[in-house]
Amino acid sequence: MMITAKQRSNDEFALWRARFLQDGNPQPVLKNRTALVDSLVLEAFSQVIAPVIPEGLTLLAVGGYGRRELFPYSDVDLMLLARRAFDSKEAKAALSEFLRMLWDAGLRVSHSVHTVEECSAVHEGNFELTVSLLDERILTGDRTLYATLRERFAKFLAADRRDLTRRMCKMARSRHARFHNTIYRLEPDLKETPGGLRDLQTIHWLRLLKDRDAATENGGDPRPAEFLASVRCFLHFRAGRDNNLLNFESQDEISAAEFSPWHDPAEWMRAYYRHGSAILRNCLYELETSESQDRSLMANFRDWRSRLSNSEFTVSRDLVFLRNPHDLEVDPELPLRMFLFVARHGVPLARQTEQRLISHLMVWSHHFHDKPPKAAFWREFLNLPYTPEALRAMRATGFLSVILPEWERIDHLVVRDFYHQYTVDEHTIVTLEVLAGLSEAKEGTEKRFAEMMEESSDHLWLLRLALLLHDIGKGSGNDHSQEAVKLGREFLNRIGASELDTESVLTLIEKHLILSSALQTKDFADPAVASALAHEIRTAERLRLLTLLTFADVSAVNSSAMTPWRMEQIWRLYRIVHRHLTGELTAEPSDNPRDAYGAVDPLLAEFLEGLPSRYLWTHTKEQAKAHSLLYQEAKESGADLHVERREGTWHLSLVAADRPFLFASIAGALSSFGLDILKAEAFSNSQGFVADAFVFVDPHRSLDLNPPELERLRAVLRKVITGAVRVDELLKHRPVKAPPSRLGAIQSTVALDNEASPSATIFEVVTQDKPGLLHLLSSAISRANGNIEVVLVDTEAHKAIDVFHVTSGGGKLSQEAAEVLRGALLSACA
Repeated sequence: MMITAKQRSNDEFALWRARFLQDGNPQPVLKNRTALVDSLVLEAFSQVIAPVIPEGLTLLAVGGYGRRELFPYSDVDLMLLARRAFDSKEAKAALSEFLRMLWDAGLRVSHSVHTVEECSAVHEGNFELTVSLLDERILTGDRTLYATLRERFAKFLAADRRDLTRRMCKMARSRHARFHNTIYRLEPDLKETPGGLRDLQTIHWLRLLKDRDAATENGGDPRPAEFLASVRCFLHFRAGRDNNLLNFESQDEISAAEFSPWHDPAEWMRAYYRHGSAILRNCLYELETSESQDRSLMANFRDWRSRLSNSEFTVSRDLVFLRNPHDLEVDPELPLRMFLFVARHGVPLARQTEQRLISHLMVWSHHFHDKPPKAAFWREFLNLPYTPEALRAMRATGFLSVILPEWERIDHLVVRDFYHQYTVDEHTIVTLEVLAGLSEAKEGTEKRFAEMMEESSDHLWLLRLALLLHDIGKGSGNDHSQEAVKLGREFLNRIGASELDTESVLTLIEKHLILSSALQTKDFADPAVASALAHEIRTAERLRLLTLLTFADVSAVNSSAMTPWRMEQIWRLYRIVHRHLTGELTAEPSDNPRDAYGAVDPLLAEFLEGLPSRYLWTHTKEQAKAHSLLYQEAKESGADLHVERREGTWHLSLVAADRPFLFASIAGALSSFGLDILKAEAFSNSQGFVADAFVFVDPHRSLDLNPPELERLRAVLRKVITGAVRVDELLKHRPVKAPPSRLGAIQSTVALDNEASPSATIFEVVTQDKPGLLHLLSSAISRANGNIEVVLVDTEAHKAIDVFHVTSGGGKLSQEAAEVLRGALLSACA
């Protein structure tokens, strides 16, 4: 039977798949698969379980199977309802054979066995049991027992409705929080992300809890649910398994499918976000309605918040309602005052209020086209404490595009770089949330940024406005900073901003990448680099604003972009440029170590002899003394090193007798351990010894969690430095990361700059990240007889950005030699 059943499943799957790929209709797939599984389950039950347990046992379909929502590779959730414990050998053997037959038929079965008593109570840690029973459906078995379950379960729901509703709401809110309460992820999880299938199910479950006998249809516009069902069917058929991640490659393929009306992936994703937004709005409405029935939740807090009500707005159940909805028809300025109210108090709009606003958008679009909100409104709005919350409400209702038409250009806009986590509009709002969150910083470097923001409080609204506008030029095909300046100027002129405010905002927009670019490509320990930045930024106040903007912009790229290392680097860059602007750096340090450090002992003087001046201005006397001790040991053994963890990053300092490819070998050894290098420096003295420094992170925490691994790293590094181990052997078994999509491979480029630095030739390499990349690139430089002074390493998802400061014979490379090396670096990227 089972060979026949599996073949039948495969044959029917092929038919469903072919039809679906033509019309994209998910309903025949769900209906036919449910019917097929029903027949297989009933046949297996009748063959092996019914003869052994003829009564006192009922077979139920639960969860998605109970709802008849079986997607192509969804699990089959079964419950065996037993009158008593399932403990006889014969019964256990029959159950085992039943499950084996279903697995042999190609079904992924999830089963449980429960009594009526177990089904009619909440079990801590297993609330999912109660949820699954909301969608139960009898398949076969003892119908008297099933009737008992229906009666007892209905009484249980009636008696515990409040507790069950509270648990359901808490479960949904927790899930939303895991995804930062946003649908606007570039590669969303179709099932779990806000606005996804789980939200549709939450709506359904909450309505069932209100009225068990009510119709189970979601009601309203069925298109969002149909859209998601179609997408999930596509993902399952495409992967041949239960896959719900809508990654870039899937987006490319589904947008190109025969049934898709949007053949541009970006436009297809905009349709996804529109449908997801509608589902999320409905889910939030159900959550708010359900939570409002439970006065025990934050009752005192809500009573206090209700005192915020005024003549126009009522705060009830911690939500904003209109006192007189008809005022919207006669007072087009009312929504402006409403969003000021939200920004001032942080109370969200009720879904009912949002719907009223949406219904009047067309009228307001005409009104604000002729009479846009002036600068005074934006100044007040952007100075309030809950501006990001108000902006989210504006976007959800479409009102933000009414008063800021340029927003429409980036609404739901996907710009793929495999690094950003959000759509452009979501990224923009997250930058403002990051800035607002600084007020809660308690200690460390983040506290310094909070203090910086306090110092800039008079210009806070201009900074927030610059962030609101900084990416509106994306998607134009032009330089997005310059395009944003052009669009920003039109907006600022329209609202009547002063000339000084306009100049401030546009300068921040135009230069919003200057500091992050310096972090990636410049050796900002070089006084010439810091001086050039100071010349371009000009004032200390503008530097503060640009630093805060950079902090917010980088933090909002993705959840892991703002590492402690990057935060410290931004702060360090700020301090260096600030010293230039305020005249604290009046002269470059002398090449003479006695001038730089004062009196030094003979060992330190010997170590410093011949080191470039850059070493003297990037290392304190204490650091130099530590290196001199490594140098003392290296003279005896050939090399010495020190590895330590500081502020979230690992630091390797080493002194060794110089030899060809030494820097490249060390980089390869670190890569062989799965470590990501962030920065490296190399210096050589007159004695033929090099002092190298590497800063790296351990993404898998293997050094933290496994102390012997740190000792092994030290041992391997010593062998590599002395040439006892070949790096090629270490790297041979490192896995290569595949690009996220066939369209996602990074085009390798090598930019050459012989002017930016007074002492070195700069190469900026952008290529596909892979294990040992830094080793390959630095080896190419060594083969060309180049010396690596500094290398800055950055990785954006699958894209590596490595910047090398290279010298030859103590100075820059000739243009001809630089071009030859540029070609060699390109070859190393292949």
